Amino acid sequence: MATPKAFTGKIPSGRSLLAWLLASTALLAGEPVLPPSPGVLTNWAQWRGPSANGVSTTANPPTQWSESSNVRWKVELPGHGHSSPIVFGDRVYVLMAAPFGAALPAVLDQAPGVHDSVPVTHRFRYSVAALNRATGQTVWQKVVREEWPHEGGHTTGSPASHSPVTDGARIYALFGSRGLYCLDTAGTVLWETQLGRMQTLHAHGEGSSPVLHGDTLIVNWDHQGESFLYAFDKLTGRQRWKVARDEKTSWSTPLVVEHQGRTQIVISATQRIRGYNLSDGALLWECGGLSDNVVSSPVYHDGLVIAGNSYVRQAMLAIRLDGAHGDITTTDRVAWRLNRLTPYVSSPLLYDHTLYFVRHNQNVLSRLDPATGEPRGEPLRLEAIRDFIFASPVGAAGRIYVTARDGVTVVLRHDASNAVLAVNRLDDTFSASAAVAGRELFLRGEKYLYCLAEK
Repeated sequence: MATPKAFTGKIPSGRSLLAWLLASTALLAGEPVLPPSPGVLTNWAQWRGPSANGVSTTANPPTQWSESSNVRWKVELPGHGHSSPIVFGDRVYVLMAAPFGAALPAVLDQAPGVHDSVPVTHRFRYSVAALNRATGQTVWQKVVREEWPHEGGHTTGSPASHSPVTDGARIYALFGSRGLYCLDTAGTVLWETQLGRMQTLHAHGEGSSPVLHGDTLIVNWDHQGESFLYAFDKLTGRQRWKVARDEKTSWSTPLVVEHQGRTQIVISATQRIRGYNLSDGALLWECGGLSDNVVSSPVYHDGLVIAGNSYVRQAMLAIRLDGAHGDITTTDRVAWRLNRLTPYVSSPLLYDHTLYFVRHNQNVLSRLDPATGEPRGEPLRLEAIRDFIFASPVGAAGRIYVTARDGVTVVLRHDASNAVLAVNRLDDTFSASAAVAGRELFLRGEKYLYCLAEK
């Protein structure tokens, strides 16, 4: 059999055989494969992309689109979710939670101080789906759990907010209180584990995504009960270690950093930002300085970990990993601090040597030098956006993409001017962060999943 044309582009190191096998499988199944084009095989295999900073260095997605222009496909998803899609080879993977059966009398969780909570009225099916990247057709959908959820979440949240991660051979899906699952590329569940029931602050839902590094799968489990950080063997699901955390509910996703020959896991939360040794979970350092309800995830730049949030108060700080040991809150390992304009739900975009982030959930975009914390010009007000911004900005091909809940995506130039290149509108509500790969941009709304690409 000749090598499939879908895989004649650039193939990531170590993936040649796997890519060939994936394409061969698609051809044998009669599925369309993508035409060869530069960068078509680049992947977005986890939330926030290849380097966990919101950037693809190889993608070239469209600048402009609308419901009638540059939509390669648009598919309706059952239920709604804030889980971002991921992309590997000729597949797009997405998590879903859909209500089913007859509605029952509403049950509203009476958490202390509860507000804006959604009553539970249905059982839900929690599933993982693989879509054909070229057409949007469902290749397979696997229901991994059916359950009456014990919490309904926030009015703007969703029952499927954790994003999946893949190494190309397996897909790892976390549904929080509904379990952690490993599936192969045919949709077969290889292993699963149940971690218990989360009791989130105000019953406002769950959302931290799993992280994969080498053969280790990382899950953070911060809630109003006993909180833990877990490490699992990705092949077997065997628990390698588990460490207790003095934390209440957080929604941030762990960041894996390789620094000076040591791999560590960095987690932002209310009590502390902490660094853990990947091999055994040992606490390496910790730093106070954030406030309650930490959702925004940290990024890494040239020896610095940068973390921020904005709820009770605004806070952002950069931590020097060189020499970081023990409690570094009041030491010179904190390179700089910021107490204004910081993000709440969305995470920063670190593009080259510029840090971008939105103010709280609003339409104000700040630009900083990540090394010093110094502004790169005044904050920019994105006038076209009139709703909250929950999705994290992404960057590719010298452009920045900021998507709001009202369906508007503002595209800016990634340079000193940050000029607006386009204002795009779609007929959906968007909270999930975009994925960019090859010549496509994938946006998951509350109703539809869009693949946007120039025709």
